[in-house]
Amino acid sequence: MAETKTLIEVPEYVTVRELAGIMGVSPIDVIKELMSNGIMANINQQIDFDTASIVAEEMGYEASPPVIEEDEADTIPEHLVWRQVLADEKEADLAPRPPVVTMLGHVDHGKTSLLDMLRQTNVQAGEAGGITQHIGAYQVHKNGELITFLDTPGHEAFTAMRARGAQSTDIAILVVAADDGVMPQTREAADHARAAHVPIIVAMNKIDLATARPERVKQQLAEIDLIPDEWDGDTMVIPVSATEALGIDDLLEAILLVSEDINPRANPTATATGTVLEAKIERGRGVMTTLLVQNGTLTLGETLLVGENYGRIKAMFNYNGKRIKTAGPSTPVSVSGLNGMPEAGDQFSVVDSEKEARKIIAEEQKETGMSAATGTPGTTTLEEFFSRLQQGETKTLNLIVKADVQGSLEPIVNSLEKLSNDEVDVEILRAATGNVSESDVMLASASDAIILGFNTDIDAIARNAASNEQVDVRAYKIIYKLIEDVEKALKGMLAPVYQDVVIGRAEVREVFRIRGVGLIAGSYMRTGVARRNAKVRVARNNRLLYTGSVSSLKHLQENVREVKTGFEFGVSVDGWSDFEAGDLLEFFETQRVEL
Repeated sequence: MAETKTLIEVPEYVTVRELAGIMGVSPIDVIKELMSNGIMANINQQIDFDTASIVAEEMGYEASPPVIEEDEADTIPEHLVWRQVLADEKEADLAPRPPVVTMLGHVDHGKTSLLDMLRQTNVQAGEAGGITQHIGAYQVHKNGELITFLDTPGHEAFTAMRARGAQSTDIAILVVAADDGVMPQTREAADHARAAHVPIIVAMNKIDLATARPERVKQQLAEIDLIPDEWDGDTMVIPVSATEALGIDDLLEAILLVSEDINPRANPTATATGTVLEAKIERGRGVMTTLLVQNGTLTLGETLLVGENYGRIKAMFNYNGKRIKTAGPSTPVSVSGLNGMPEAGDQFSVVDSEKEARKIIAEEQKETGMSAATGTPGTTTLEEFFSRLQQGETKTLNLIVKADVQGSLEPIVNSLEKLSNDEVDVEILRAATGNVSESDVMLASASDAIILGFNTDIDAIARNAASNEQVDVRAYKIIYKLIEDVEKALKGMLAPVYQDVVIGRAEVREVFRIRGVGLIAGSYMRTGVARRNAKVRVARNNRLLYTGSVSSLKHLQENVREVKTGFEFGVSVDGWSDFEAGDLLEFFETQRVEL
C-alpha cells in the first residue's frame, strides 16, 4: 500500500523558515533537503512553489496551492486564504476582524516617526539612534473601525524579525523617504512583503522637505514592480509627512480600502491561537509577553503553551496598558504568567492546565531526543573530523571562508583548493568578504561545515546562532596558520594504511596437553618477541598451515604478556591445536604505516 502523505497548503512563494513552520520541522532539515537537490538557500531566502513541493514530498508531505471554495472566491483574494483561516473553521463561524498592518522600510526613512504620529505616542524619543529595538503592536481608530499596527525593527541585523513581522500581517506599509528614494533595505522589505503575499501600500514620507523628489521615487518604485496606481499600476502611493502630520488620514483611508478588499476574518469563538511579538522581563511583573491574537478569543486565567514555556495568564493589558479580561482576533496584548522567555515569532496555544502543558512539552522533548539520537549528525570541528570519518563514508571537508578583503580571500581559497587529493576533497561552500553572518552559520550547520574567518568578526546574532547550532567558527590573523590547520586535518582524514609487521619467530620443540587448556606448544624464542595480544602464523616444511590469535602465553607456568629472544615458553593459538615438534611460529602485529 502506498504511503499516505500529509497534505499542506503552500503559497506561490515561501521562505525556508515559513516552509519549515508549515511542515512543523526544523529549518535546518529544509536547508539540507534543498542542498541535496542542488539548491543553496539560507533561512530567509524565498523559494517558489515548485521547489517547495519537491522538498515537501521528500520530507513526507504533499504540497498544494491554497484552495478557495466556490462561495468564497468572490470575497477572499486567493493569496490570502492560506493564512486568513488559521484553523478548520466553518464559514458560518467567521466574522470580520481588524486588519493587521506592518510598517516596513529603511532605517532612516521615518518609519517609527510615522507610526508615532499614527498612534499619537512618542516611542522614538526613548530609542537609541532612532532605531526600533523591539517589536511593538498598537491599535488606531479610524471611521469607527480598528486597525492593528505592528512595528518591526528597521536595522539590517534584524532581518529575520522583520520577515517574521511581514508574515503575521494583512497589509504592509512600505515607508520610503521622498528625498532618499528606494534603498537596498527598501527592496528587501518589499521582497519580504511579497513573500508573505500581502498587498503593499507605499507611504512616501518627508514630502514636506525641499529636497523631496516624488516623481523620481515613483520611478524607482516602478523599477521594483511597485507601479503607482496613478500610472495604471496596483500600488497606492500616499504622500505623507510624519513631522507635519500631512497625509495621515489619507494613509488610514487607504488601509481601510485595502482591508475592505481582502476581507480579513477569523472565528472569535474558537480557542485562542496567535503569535508572540516580543518578550521581556519587567521588575515586579516577571516575564511580560506581547501576543497577537490571530484566531479565537484569549481570556484572563487561561493557560498558555508557547514552545517549551507555559503558564496561566495572571494579568493581561491592552496596547494602552489598561487591564483587560478578553482579547479577540487581531488584538495585541501583553500578558504575565509564563515561566520563561519565548522568542518572537513563536506560536502560542491555549491548553486546559499547566499539568497538560508540562505533559505536552515532555512528549515533544522525548520525540526530539529520539530524533536526535537516530538521525542528527554530530557537530564538525577540525579536531573531530577524523573520528567522524571513521564512522561514515564522507571524504569531504566542507568549508565556509570569510575574509576582510578580496585580496586576502582569493589566495586563501586558492591555497585551500590545492589541499584536495585523491582521497579527501576540500569543498568551499561559500567564499565572501565581510563578517561571519547568521546565514553563514545556518549553511554551516546544515552542511556540517567549518567556518574560517580571516581578519573578520562574527556578529552578535551569528555568534548566538553558532552557539545554538554548535558550529565551529575559527578566526585567524595569519594566512599560513589557517592553511596549516586545515592541512593537518586533511592528513588526519586520509584513509590509514596498515600492514603486518613480524615481531618475532619461534620453534616448537614439544607439545603438551594441559587439563582445561588443551594442547600447548612448548617453544623456543629464536628472534624478536612473542606477545599476548599478537597474531601468529603456524608453518611446517615451509608451508603455511594456519593464522590466528595467541590465546595464552606462559613462561614457567606463569601467564606473561611478552617473551623475549632466548627464552622457552608455552603458547596456545585460537582455533589450532595440531602442533608438531619443528613447527615454526611467526608472531606479527598489524600496525598503521605513517605516511
